[in-house]
Amino acid sequence: MRKVLDSPMWGAAVADEVDTILAQWARERPDVDTSPMGVFGRISRLDPRVNDRLGRVFGEFGLDFAGFDVLAALRRSGAPYELTPSQLAASMLVTPGAVAQRLVRLEDQGLVTRRHDNPDRRKVTVALTPPGLETINAAVVEHAANERGMLSVLTGEERDVLATLLRKLLISLGDEGR
Repeated sequence: MRKVLDSPMWGAAVADEVDTILAQWARERPDVDTSPMGVFGRISRLDPRVNDRLGRVFGEFGLDFAGFDVLAALRRSGAPYELTPSQLAASMLVTPGAVAQRLVRLEDQGLVTRRHDNPDRRKVTVALTPPGLETINAAVVEHAANERGMLSVLTGEERDVLATLLRKLLISLGDEGR
């Protein structure tokens, strides 16, 4: 049976494995403020769990995270759902080399096309195909429902607070939309 903690801000909360680690540090090194470990320990433990659940939904559509990311970037760019590889890289916060690797599989699946737009073949445009558009339209609905389900333990206000705090942390660590 898990221990129940009493938080002044949130009331009763069930203890997790990070609480055990923090209690051990408090016992062994009461002189060190280990409270940041409570944040980063939980973030690091959430990451594989969240990615596993996201991956299951993407897999239902024959996608992985990278493939979903490309299709989503093209879809949210608006009709005609076309971007250059550089624009895709900027939209997905990855390198152009990473985009090239992602496009090969999606092109093989018939979900995107690459078109050379000038005689010297330097400018390339990536576009969703009709099956690609159908796939991302269905996948994003399931993806959003999956994420809502993962966050269902939180109230709307708690989700807003969490999003605000995570944004603040990202910006402070240098994420300015890159």
